[in-house]
Amino acid sequence: MKRALVTGGSGGIGAAICKRLAADGHHVIVHASRSKEKAEAVVAEIVAAGGSAEAVAFDVTDRAATAAALEKLLEPGPIQILVNNAGIHADAVFPGMSAEQWHSVLDVSLNGFFNVTQPLTMPMIRTRWGRIVTISSIAGITGNRGQVNYSAAKGALHAASKSLALELASRGITVNAVAPGIIATDMIEGAFDAEMIKNLVPMKRAGKPEEVADLVAFLASGQAAYISGQVISINGGMI
Repeated sequence: MKRALVTGGSGGIGAAICKRLAADGHHVIVHASRSKEKAEAVVAEIVAAGGSAEAVAFDVTDRAATAAALEKLLEPGPIQILVNNAGIHADAVFPGMSAEQWHSVLDVSLNGFFNVTQPLTMPMIRTRWGRIVTISSIAGITGNRGQVNYSAAKGALHAASKSLALELASRGITVNAVAPGIIATDMIEGAFDAEMIKNLVPMKRAGKPEEVADLVAFLASGQAAYISGQVISINGGMI
């Protein structure tokens, strides 16, 4: 049984990923930044369905706290599947964007990627098998009005994933990014109504968190051993 860590695992897409990885037979570590209770609720669902999981909470922007949490998580053995899903929005048109809005978004997405991934890399290398999947966004490919900070963070994650894939390719470790389009989660409520979705998405609907989870599960599997350094968008034909 491989051990998998999903950051931001208590949210809509994150929870779906956790449940799918657990259904595939992995022990899933469900991460939350603040509310461990939400992560524990996802764990309870997984265990009730016959899966194996545990909950953990730490701030991915706090390097020391993250390092301490990961050190404890690594005590039973390496984490061979990592899904970097933690991320936030702080939208504003660029002329009116505050420094806090800029730095907070980059801090969670980009510094969080480093703080979590870097300590797990060497233990993963020693096993000669690993899967690193980072959840990005279509905004990192096309850009989006009002999201210069978010688009910058996600675009940087694409470049980081491609570079890390090159470094780890000979060690049996794949590194990919998944860039969802409009997905039906709490995060999009109020941002997209049904008519807007029909106009933006050729498939005329929002994607399901479970559909993103299916793609992540495939990339985390043995069947995806020759796929690395890719940014795969799941967006209903938007691009």
